[in-house]
Amino acid sequence: MTLDSLIAELIAARHLSDEQAHLAVQEIVDEKVPAALKADFLCHLALKGETVGEITAFARALREKAVQPPLDPAWRNTHEILDVCGTGGDRLNTFNISTTVAIICAGAGVPVAKHGNRAITSQAGSADVLEALGIKIDLPPAEAARSLRERHFAFFFAPNYHPAFKHIGPARKLCADRGQRTIFNFLGPLLNPALPSAQLVGVPRPELCEPLAQVLQSLGARRGMVVSGEVQSPKSKVQSAASTGSGGSPAVQYLDELSTMGDNTVAEFYQERGFTVSALAAGHFPVQAATLADLAGGNRETNAEIVRRILRGDERGPKRDAVLLNAAAGLFVANRARSLSEGWGLAAELIDSGKAFQKLNDLKG
Repeated sequence: MTLDSLIAELIAARHLSDEQAHLAVQEIVDEKVPAALKADFLCHLALKGETVGEITAFARALREKAVQPPLDPAWRNTHEILDVCGTGGDRLNTFNISTTVAIICAGAGVPVAKHGNRAITSQAGSADVLEALGIKIDLPPAEAARSLRERHFAFFFAPNYHPAFKHIGPARKLCADRGQRTIFNFLGPLLNPALPSAQLVGVPRPELCEPLAQVLQSLGARRGMVVSGEVQSPKSKVQSAASTGSGGSPAVQYLDELSTMGDNTVAEFYQERGFTVSALAAGHFPVQAATLADLAGGNRETNAEIVRRILRGDERGPKRDAVLLNAAAGLFVANRARSLSEGWGLAAELIDSGKAFQKLNDLKG
């Protein structure tokens, strides 16, 4: 079966079997298959709508092609390895919240396997800002594994661990030129080569939380939380009470993070209890009034300085609140805190005691 025949299945609105999805991945990473044909397949898959099964099968097939860091199974079984990241795509240009959270969680002794790349939909991606902070982003797999064990942090730079992706890029660009997002907009957090057992994932639309959490669970994560945060200013709250009408702008935007500016959609699962979907109001925490502008980022150097100010304890405003809320979730998902409120307090203590900034310094060089 070729991509042409798989496209015919998609046009007929038929979902792909695991075997068909695995075959599609083999074709997509094959440099001999034309980029235009790959783009047609990806666009038709998106137009049909990807199922949980299709996303899971794609992720499994791509994980098989990834470079695996040599992590000792005995060590892995006794630690919750955490990744905290967003899929991207909210295009709201906030500073690097999840990267800041990752350093705080590492400061709490949680092994954090941060998987990421340079900027795609923002001015500074996790790789960019970590590099600007003086943290090596391109450690060889064995050194990255050692850093994860001994320093509780390692960055897994996506291009070094997913060589097959170089044959996917041209097709993704063609899809982007057509204005069509693809399954690869979801896959980033699912392809961490360290295979984290605990993940906090942000998505840019609330309806993605439940299916992405189901995918994480299917892929074998022990603990997971997928979140999407509402950004609603006082002005937009007034607007949302009435219809914007045809062509009107939506009153509410969504972060691929937990938001301090509105309600959050949360889909979560844990080994010791089942799968749940709920709403989390930022008002349950001592957050200050904030607007999206308060969380604005800039280039890599600007964002690196924001991270330093937060970890030093110099920043006490809405940026700190956003980090504390997401760090609370990260520490809870990693089983380091028994509740979000306990996680908030622990994250604040790590900053105010200097431990978070010390962790940043320890990771340099």
